[in-house]
Amino acid sequence: MGASSPFYTAEHADFREQVRRFVAREITPHIERWETDGELPRALHRLAADAGLLQIGFPADCGGVDGADLFYEIVLTGELARAGSGGLIASLMSHGIATPPVAALGSAEQKKRFAEPVLAGDKIAALAITEPGGGSDVANLKTRAVRDGEHYVVDGSKTFITSGMRADLLTVAVRTGGDGLGGISLLVIEGDTPGLSRTPLQKMGWCCSDTATLYFDGCRVPVANRIGPENQGFVAIMRNFNHERIMLAAQAWAFAEVCYDESLAYARQRETFGRPLIQRQVIRHKLVDMRMQIDAVKAQLDLLAWRVMQGDVPIAELCLLKNLATSTLEAVASEAMQVLGGAGYLRGSAVERIYRETKVLTIGGGSREIMKDLAARQLGY
Repeated sequence: MGASSPFYTAEHADFREQVRRFVAREITPHIERWETDGELPRALHRLAADAGLLQIGFPADCGGVDGADLFYEIVLTGELARAGSGGLIASLMSHGIATPPVAALGSAEQKKRFAEPVLAGDKIAALAITEPGGGSDVANLKTRAVRDGEHYVVDGSKTFITSGMRADLLTVAVRTGGDGLGGISLLVIEGDTPGLSRTPLQKMGWCCSDTATLYFDGCRVPVANRIGPENQGFVAIMRNFNHERIMLAAQAWAFAEVCYDESLAYARQRETFGRPLIQRQVIRHKLVDMRMQIDAVKAQLDLLAWRVMQGDVPIAELCLLKNLATSTLEAVASEAMQVLGGAGYLRGSAVERIYRETKVLTIGGGSREIMKDLAARQLGY
């Protein structure tokens, strides 16, 4: 950072050290227990807020901090990844996909009710878009909200919802109008709303991140909880997706860095046949290939982050970046497992956990195949 990059300043470097200390003190010593427990303690959200982490990416008028650009979010992701748990980032930062619509389109009163308590660590927020019948096909979502006076009556279901079991506030995509893109709205549904039920889902990775299927059975939600105009929620959802995809790419880059660091450290201290692994050409080549791929991802990540900050909306490039980053993570994690050998296959190893979790990043936020189709359409193919 700093002089080595045109994108990062001394302030970014200071923030990195701040987050690194927080992770070492409050997260790393406990992550194995949280993985076993299957959830993060609520107290961690307050600690993260007190440390100034949850507010990054949000303006001051909803409890965030002005002046924290997208590179602060990349720095934050990189340091949280040092704990070696994708579930930690997914769950602790689930407000990063749930709360932006409130910040962008919410009224002052909505920001006070739905954003400030989340950014203060007092409440947990989750985004609910995916349904059992479809994920990225938002235009065909089925969960319906029917107007009844000053309330909507919501019926339907959502699935694969990160922080879905613990969330106090759910930003939910619903159909308030006719078919297609023009009939979708966003509602904030509070976690204690009668008619809302939740079922936990068990996963192969992201174990400390609770994930749920949500059921809405006649849930009465005040019209005052609608974010933005009725039937105009699709644009906000798409804006959310673009940000989510660049941050998923940042996660993939960050976890590839962890795998590389673990591999390099192990190769330097592990001896075979009287020599450190690092002296074996085949191992050095693996490490060089990892470094090459990771650096290529980071260069594209930083460039696209800069373009987004200039007001550009490079949809095709963001799709391609997500695919490049997640493919790189799969390759790097696989090679890291090979370098560590049996040590990498044991539970408790950061590489083992990351290796298990690579696949979710190729699916979440739009699958690899959907990213290719969307990029092709944007490029005019």
